[in-house]
Amino acid sequence: MKTKLERSIRALILAPLAPLALLLVGWWLAYFLLPAAWIFVGALCGLLLGLLFDIPLLKKWVSRVDAPGFAFWAAVFLFYSVGLFGFFMGVPVFNLALALPAGFILGGRLVAQQADEYRLRVASRRTSVFTTTVLACICAASAVVALVDPYTEANLQGMLALPFDVTRGMVIGLILVGGTSLLFFNWWLTTASVHFTYRFLKPQV
Repeated sequence: MKTKLERSIRALILAPLAPLALLLVGWWLAYFLLPAAWIFVGALCGLLLGLLFDIPLLKKWVSRVDAPGFAFWAAVFLFYSVGLFGFFMGVPVFNLALALPAGFILGGRLVAQQADEYRLRVASRRTSVFTTTVLACICAASAVVALVDPYTEANLQGMLALPFDVTRGMVIGLILVGGTSLLFFNWWLTTASVHFTYRFLKPQV
């Protein structure tokens, strides 16, 4: 039961990669090389090609818990991080959710490798450093966008229906306090996800 659940979650993480990546490639190639009317066609062709790639790739990767390696999963994490950053127009809060699948993947790998408690602590700390560093870069990019945009204060006031004027100082304070809180929570969430997954999937003796 646990093995099937783990494979299902891994499939959900991996399945969108090729379709989304090739959709974007098809979109941008059509944008630069073809008339505007063909952009949708280019994106659709990329999506369909990605779905075809999914069939052999998912069979290979989902069944092998200990593969592929860290570099691949780091690239996957970066892909989703950039994708969420763009999809939510520079709001970094939603990137926090990526700590959960990151911890799940590492926890599953540690169980497959029969790692002990010491290795669990070391690996979870390193993964927390990685995910938090990526989120820090996302927060920095979001802060630059917010500070460069002259309409940030007005947009915040209108979006949140605030009864007072939002000042540049408030925006800076929100960036500092909110960003720091996000980073601390991301660290905790990544670590908790690794430990929970490890203990949930580890065979009971």
